[in-house]
Amino acid sequence: MLGMGPNASSDDHVLMEDGLQARDKKVSARLMRVNHAGEVAAQGLYHGQAYTARDEKVKQHMQDCAREEQAHLDWCKKRLTELNDRPSALAPAWYLGSYAIGATVGLLGDQWSLGFVSETEKQVVRHLDKHLSRLPENDKKSQEILQRIRDDEARHDANAQDAGVHEIPKFARHLMQATSKVMTKTAYWA
Repeated sequence: MLGMGPNASSDDHVLMEDGLQARDKKVSARLMRVNHAGEVAAQGLYHGQAYTARDEKVKQHMQDCAREEQAHLDWCKKRLTELNDRPSALAPAWYLGSYAIGATVGLLGDQWSLGFVSETEKQVVRHLDKHLSRLPENDKKSQEILQRIRDDEARHDANAQDAGVHEIPKFARHLMQATSKVMTKTAYWA
């Protein structure tokens, strides 16, 4: 067929209900699945950190962030449904693992916990920037969702910074990045 690469199927050029071609829809769905998994993990982190927070203001901050992350989770899930796809099958593992990490970091103290929030959100913003550049150009719905999430995550970082943080050691930042890559690659396919 004209205009199709060697690995394309005839279905790749069929326009879907929202104007996306099947191939673009797959890419969007996989990226939104990864973002949904990230929001599940964010819930776990914030819940764990709230559970072990010592200062009531820090606890409230973590709970407020968790509520915003729930909205992000809902937006991603709705978009996945619109794209006829599903969340990661490993969502319970993402939540439980992240809860354990959040609670553990919280035990180190509130400033370390806030530092972890700050570093996490910095990494999430970079991750979202990559996803925004990879989304199909005509998938305006997914772009809008990810941009709104990105803005909120940048604000979470700024708020944590304003509350006073201990900078996370370099080895911990690298460990966070490695863990994120495993989750991202796994959630993209599962």
